[in-house]
Amino acid sequence: MAENLARTVDMVDTAPRFTAIDVATLSARFESLDTRTMLETVLAEGLAGRVAIVSSFGAESAVLLHLVASIDASVPVLFLDTGKHFPETLAYRDLLAARLGLTDLRNLRPDPQILAKRDESGQRWSYDPDGCCDIRKVAPLAVAMAGVDATITGRKGFQSATRANLAYVELDVSDAAGRLKINPLARWSKADLDAYVAAHDLPPHPLVAAGYPSIGCAPCTSQVQPGEDARAGRWRGLDKVECGIHVPGESAVTVR
Repeated sequence: MAENLARTVDMVDTAPRFTAIDVATLSARFESLDTRTMLETVLAEGLAGRVAIVSSFGAESAVLLHLVASIDASVPVLFLDTGKHFPETLAYRDLLAARLGLTDLRNLRPDPQILAKRDESGQRWSYDPDGCCDIRKVAPLAVAMAGVDATITGRKGFQSATRANLAYVELDVSDAAGRLKINPLARWSKADLDAYVAAHDLPPHPLVAAGYPSIGCAPCTSQVQPGEDARAGRWRGLDKVECGIHVPGESAVTVR
């Protein structure tokens, strides 16, 4: 266990980085820690190897980014610059990066040649949203993950029914390499987030006040009505709840 968690994975090493046993051990260790201590432990002790944050710079992204930046502002932040974001999201990304002093923001863009072949019109989202996400999110992230052993995400259990049982630590079931996903905000409530934002005077995403509690690409994000699931405005009317970088049911292979 210790050897597996501490080892530095060579770029050509195809052996699984982590196993379900590692997940169980980390989960047990994190269970008694507050969120900041959890992140300090991960970043200072190298328990998860090479770590990056995957951030949408969306409605609640400031909390996780502030937490990590206050510990180590050099942690890579991976932003999927799909070419379909709201202008407000791109401006918010730049504002937060400057405000928090993020020193390794990586804007991951889709391959132009793939776009030319598979989405020349830029309208694939309208008839094949899964294919659009694959081109603009899943594939660029897969390339960037070559040098990463674990990602820190800002997912929360309260966001939707598919995330209700979200664990602190998961094996990434969409990745045969055995990478980890760490979800330090898994058990935070909306009230917890609001209190943290107020305590640290963090700027809100400008679209939140307009009725967008969850914000993705502009063509596939709509306003949410009172009483609806916070993610009800994502791919409204479609049998789709995630873009593909987070697979529903991942927590089924983890230990809380």
